[in-house]
Amino acid sequence: MQTIPGLRGECGMSDIAVEASTSRAGGAVGIFPALVLALAAYAGFPGEARAHTPHQCPQDFPDLPAISGHLAQGDIDSGRISFSNLFRHGREVFSANWNHCDGQGRPATTGTGAARVPDEPAFIRTSGPDANSCAGCHNVPRAGGAGDFVANVFVLAQAQDPVITSLDPAFSNERNTLGMFGAGAIEMLAREMTAELQQAAAQLGDGEHTLNAKGIPFEVTLSGGEVIASRGVDTDLVVKPFHQAGVVVSLREFTVNAFNHHHGMQPEERFDLNPANGFNVDHDGDGISGEMTIGDITAATVYQAALAVPGRVLPAAPQARREVAAGEALFEQVSCADCHIPALYLDNRQFVEPNPFNPAGTVSSGISYAFDLTREGEKPRLEHYGNQGAVVRAYTDLKRHNLCDEEIRVLCNEQLAQGRPEQDGRPGSEFFLTRKLWDVGNSAPYGHRGDLTTITEAILAHGGEARASRDAFVELSVDDQRSVIRFLRSLQVLPEGSPRTLIRP
Repeated sequence: MQTIPGLRGECGMSDIAVEASTSRAGGAVGIFPALVLALAAYAGFPGEARAHTPHQCPQDFPDLPAISGHLAQGDIDSGRISFSNLFRHGREVFSANWNHCDGQGRPATTGTGAARVPDEPAFIRTSGPDANSCAGCHNVPRAGGAGDFVANVFVLAQAQDPVITSLDPAFSNERNTLGMFGAGAIEMLAREMTAELQQAAAQLGDGEHTLNAKGIPFEVTLSGGEVIASRGVDTDLVVKPFHQAGVVVSLREFTVNAFNHHHGMQPEERFDLNPANGFNVDHDGDGISGEMTIGDITAATVYQAALAVPGRVLPAAPQARREVAAGEALFEQVSCADCHIPALYLDNRQFVEPNPFNPAGTVSSGISYAFDLTREGEKPRLEHYGNQGAVVRAYTDLKRHNLCDEEIRVLCNEQLAQGRPEQDGRPGSEFFLTRKLWDVGNSAPYGHRGDLTTITEAILAHGGEARASRDAFVELSVDDQRSVIRFLRSLQVLPEGSPRTLIRP
């Protein structure tokens, strides 16, 4: 691997001209020392500031790795890497079609890193590796987005040894690809909500309580100063905004997991943080060591965090615009907005890496990078709110809910309907994180399996806590239902560089 030079100057992705214009504007390096002082002290990762030599295929194999170099985290921390170059490298990592020369494949390990019998097939559809590229699944309506049904993944099977023939939910839990647009804002909302919940709980005595974060209620039970039961969030009170069941803390954890699971690419921070190894361990037995540096993961994280936020596409015809507005009012009238909250507010508009709530195996301190979600990254970006904050129009409460009842079987898989106590490690009664609707207009299909082809089907598949809202929608006239759907279809991922609202014929 070789270190990417930290060029300063033109920031190719900071300010992207709208539509057909090709002009670009300069941007500043995305390092904010005042913010990162709050992070834990950096003891240093030996070797991370050094240059990395490129991976090589065997001498008798005349091919090349998918990317020509890897980032050293020390160069990012020192400010040698501009925001535009970090974003660019993250996009390259996200879009690369990884191959054997890069270390693709994990013949001797499962997707959790446990040992398995080596010499299994290079690609295994159910338990992985199952993809060459992140963008191979995240591509609707463009790179970084959601995925078609054909891109579904199996999120239990990566722990098996391996699952080759079975699609039984006991072995492989099929899930549709999530869209990553606006993900930086979502992660920062979850961090602020976590801090509010934990601070509130620390002030309370034993008993049942309702805690509020961003105005959203979470019920908890405390005993001996510890949270022993909770609804809508785990008992650690860490809001986990990623995956269908709300089980992943951050973009960084999401990325570290995905590279190992789906590509068989081994992040050093998950498998090789022993300084004595010199970042030179071939954990998965594929003949390649040092496959993904800490800097590579930072770049991929920042790239996803800096993807554009979704916006609105409104019709040019006045009558059609009135129908969209009427649908928005009806959306609130039938109480869909109680959970799909139209707007939440960040107190601080900086995206700061890393997330201090990251679990073991994912860097949670010791590195330092930040950028302003309203000033850097793809356009459209977040809107300012107050002196330091921003508005996040994501239509979610980042809370887990029970959407299952006896009348709803579409979203509740067979085992869950039969009373399976856990799903993806979460209680079966609170399986679904409230979906972010700000991209719903062009991110079909829907549902946790991607087997719902229309927004109407997705609405009708709500039960449990959402039963009353679902039934209120059903009781609307067909014209009013169409207005709700037209409103929802106006919430879209926009072309790169667009303003937040587009008017189209």
